[in-house]
Amino acid sequence: MEPDLHELLRSLRVWDTELPAFEPGEAPADPLTLFTRWLAEAAAAGQTEPHTMSLATTDEEGLPDVRTVMLHGADERGWAFATHVTSRKGRQLAARPYAALGFYWPARGRQIRLRGPVTVAPAEEAQSDLHARSTGALAAALVGRQSDVLPSLTDLDQASDAAWRQAERSPAAPAPTWTLYRLHPTEAEFFQGDSRRRHVRLRYRRPEGEWGTEGEWGTELLWP
Repeated sequence: MEPDLHELLRSLRVWDTELPAFEPGEAPADPLTLFTRWLAEAAAAGQTEPHTMSLATTDEEGLPDVRTVMLHGADERGWAFATHVTSRKGRQLAARPYAALGFYWPARGRQIRLRGPVTVAPAEEAQSDLHARSTGALAAALVGRQSDVLPSLTDLDQASDAAWRQAERSPAAPAPTWTLYRLHPTEAEFFQGDSRRRHVRLRYRRPEGEWGTEGEWGTELLWP
């Protein structure tokens, strides 16, 4: 017997754990510092894959798209992620170089949202980042063809096996279409859930909404 979707949804609970307090008046002056702190706390709380995030882009017609990707780093240059420039998201970023990121850590009842323009890192930096990762990551990049139509799983098995052999034989093999991107946030929102639904939302914004402008980040609270 198939489960009833609505009954299943009503039976599910959110944040079945004690949630931490968040005092926005004590938050650091920049979002990167708070992001690093919250990421470390999520990992310490046992959050599964806290370094994964939702990446939202739009296509040439302005239609939205979203998927889950891995964070490759975050510093004063922006939040980094990687994909093939020929993939669906790569093509969308080429047409509209603007995106949003979303992190969700239910172990702490926290979300982080960032949005802003996206730039492409130098090719040598993308290759260096790739070769610092696992053999499996290199093999997947060498397969390529991301977002193309796949004729059958047999084709995938054959291409993957060949890519694994190449990656093991040549750990510095280049993957020409593999590209490192950086999102430069003009806004960063930190959401702390509350069991009584008195959620705390703190938003950082750059002066004039531009990344890299001189001056401090401004902050403001948002209604939940």
